[in-house]
Amino acid sequence: QVQLVESGGGLVQAGGSLRLSCAASGRTFNYNMGWFRQAPGKEREFIAFVTWSGGTTYYADSVKGRFTISRDNAKNTIYLQMNNLKPEDTAAYYCAAKKYELGYDRPYEYAYWGQGTQVTVSS
Repeated sequence: QVQLVESGGGLVQAGGSLRLSCAASGRTFNYNMGWFRQAPGKEREFIAFVTWSGGTTYYADSVKGRFTISRDNAKNTIYLQMNNLKPEDTAAYYCAAKKYELGYDRPYEYAYWGQGTQVTVSS
């Protein structure tokens, strides 16, 4: 079992930055991690992925160059640095854990999810 708790969301103006954190506990060894977001009335959307080692990352085109995913395994924490935020980035953000890299952009491939943290970007 893996437990995930996100934090760091909030209200920010367009062009601003936020850093989300995802604290993991339980049997976290060797889990790859992803960030997703979901706006009201929309499907959950893949944002970023990082392997257990941190050596491989993937990003959605919509955030590439603005968002950075990273992890500190010593602290069991995954981060999402979000820069140059836009109003369309407004959503609930979730971190999730999966064993394998295949299917990194598909929500149903993830075994564990956090409760989410809200990010609101004002124009």
